[in-house]
Amino acid sequence: MAIKIKKGDTVEVMAGDDKGRRGKVLRVDVVRQVVVVEGVNRLYKHVRPSRRNPQGGRLQVERPIHISNVQVVSPKTDRPTRVKFTQDAEGKKTRMDTAGNVIDVIRHAGK
Repeated sequence: MAIKIKKGDTVEVMAGDDKGRRGKVLRVDVVRQVVVVEGVNRLYKHVRPSRRNPQGGRLQVERPIHISNVQVVSPKTDRPTRVKFTQDAEGKKTRMDTAGNVIDVIRHAGK
């Protein structure tokens, strides 16, 4: 099954402590099926003083969230939606929301 969320998509969190928050996808891990979303699921990481960080202290980092807990926000309706793939006769593959609005066109379609 194809992963329907890509890096750079705007998504809304549908479950968990950050429910309802929106952010941009920074990373997608296909094997573990998790995404890292900007500004969502932030935790403090305590670090010792080092050359890179001479003062040490607490850093806030984004942690992964499971891909089933986020939905892509449709650019036309500005609402979270499910995503489907369609392919035309020429072999162009497009990502669409369930209402039929095109999200983007995928260039390499299985050839």
